[in-house]
Amino acid sequence: MGRTTIGVAIDIPQPWGGELTAARLAAGDPVAQHVPAHVTLLGPTEVEAAVLPAIDSHLAAVARAHRAFTVRLRGTGTFRPITQVVFVAVAAGIGECEQLHTAVLASTAIVPAAKFPYHPHVTIAQNVDPARLDAAFADLAGYEAAFAVDGFTLFEHDDGGRWRPHAEYRLTAEH
Repeated sequence: MGRTTIGVAIDIPQPWGGELTAARLAAGDPVAQHVPAHVTLLGPTEVEAAVLPAIDSHLAAVARAHRAFTVRLRGTGTFRPITQVVFVAVAAGIGECEQLHTAVLASTAIVPAAKFPYHPHVTIAQNVDPARLDAAFADLAGYEAAFAVDGFTLFEHDDGGRWRPHAEYRLTAEH
């Protein structure tokens, strides 16, 4: 079966998802064509295709163990000079995103390739020229949104460079 690349993310609902994806396109970030606005729980990670059923079972259990929560986005931030990224900041829901991230990584089938500590955010410009990074940072400095998060999605990278939804999981815990 070979290897495949997966990712796990919280989709940003409309109208905010469309606004943030449009901002990323406006910044000239070519990835925006294939990657809608999201909060990453697991960045691109290569796995054996044969372990996808085990990962699916694990993510379903993670979803059952966590409850829905609210995310508030507010303002912009950057990871420069370490990486050429500008993002909209997660101002509330950080702890819940961190808990989901940690739970996702608890699968023995997932060995993440993360180079940096986890920091929930919504990328709006990456690896574009500095003037475009500056413009994206300034343009969305006053950005605010709040929405309910009731689930997350497992994505698989296809041969055409697009991330395709593989499975969706609803957060159903009551505690």
